[in-house]
Amino acid sequence: MPTFRYSAFTSGGAEVSGTVDAPTQNEARLQLKQKGLFAKEIAAAQDAPAAKQLFSLSSKVSVPDLSLATRRLATLLGSAVPVYEAVATLWEQESPGELKRVLGRVRDRLAEGKGLAQSLAEEPAVFSESYVGMVAAGEASGALEVVLERLAEFQEDQAEVRSRVTTALAYPILMVLVGGGVMLFLLAFVVPKIVAVFQESKATLPFITIFLIQVSNLVRKGWWFLIILGVAISFGFKKLGKQEAFLQKRDRFLLKLPLLGPLWQRLILSRFAKVLGLLLASGVPIIKALEITGEAVVNREYKSFLAQARETLIQGGSLSGSLKGSVLFPPLLTHMTAVGEKSGELDQMLIKAGNAFEKEFNANVTRAMALLEPLLVLSMGLCVGFVVLAVLLPIFQLNQLVK
Repeated sequence: MPTFRYSAFTSGGAEVSGTVDAPTQNEARLQLKQKGLFAKEIAAAQDAPAAKQLFSLSSKVSVPDLSLATRRLATLLGSAVPVYEAVATLWEQESPGELKRVLGRVRDRLAEGKGLAQSLAEEPAVFSESYVGMVAAGEASGALEVVLERLAEFQEDQAEVRSRVTTALAYPILMVLVGGGVMLFLLAFVVPKIVAVFQESKATLPFITIFLIQVSNLVRKGWWFLIILGVAISFGFKKLGKQEAFLQKRDRFLLKLPLLGPLWQRLILSRFAKVLGLLLASGVPIIKALEITGEAVVNREYKSFLAQARETLIQGGSLSGSLKGSVLFPPLLTHMTAVGEKSGELDQMLIKAGNAFEKEFNANVTRAMALLEPLLVLSMGLCVGFVVLAVLLPIFQLNQLVK
């Protein structure tokens, strides 16, 4: 059913805002009238975020901000503050921005009588399905503050992993940009002036010098072609990105890459085990937890397998048995899952496995970056050496002719 966002006046003249579910705009207006509200403005809820994106640089809430708000909410609820008052307090102390607007809309839905999970579910751009699922389980079990604490810890861990990866990639990316810029400068301005002397001498040039001249001419005269080619490739990938078959092949290819594949797999396994463990620890049934985890895992190979594992569980199978039948999951995770199922502590075993894979991922990132930096320096040295050699060889030949 469509959701409409409204701005209205109460019988006392106070202005209020919120959302209402109705099949049509007229039906929404009628529902407001029955509540004693006089509609000032009614618009489809999906239109509002689009309008805001036109006037803001970014509408996305950062993970650190969301984890801090989650921890604050858990603290307020742990102090016996009602949910509505806790969210309203968060909204009041939050600085202006997207998160404050989101909290304001959540507060309005709570005022209408909706639950916290239902209110959060209407903000899918900020609150993922796993987040909403855990909150719903926390509401049902009466341990909402405990679930929110776990959520905050998980988000902080994810933010730390993302920060570590970003920091590790900053130096290599800078080196690639600087090295590429230097090579373009040499090919576009320096090399043409030097090779002009060789061309005037009409001497036979070495192959690498001829190759360098051709590349330099392509950069100077065919730059427009390179730009068009880059735009065409970008457009092609964007169009292919909408095809599920291509995305499936892409995700399968990423897992098979020599160095990045195992690294990417460790990150996926860590996220899978932690999300599933946290969902189970929060009281979410395993069938629903697997469904939510499948959405949280970004690789389609793992998504497809988890959908099959879910069907196996529905038919009475075990999770460890399903994992054992796939090469996507290492024996360590399969064994820990089996132990957890037998001992009744599957959630704790999965969280431990997730922490273990995260440590492996961090160690592999450190080793990969230690190896990547000298390789980049070596590559830049080889490129510059190639240019120098292509320039010096004809000079040596000219000296031999003069002698």
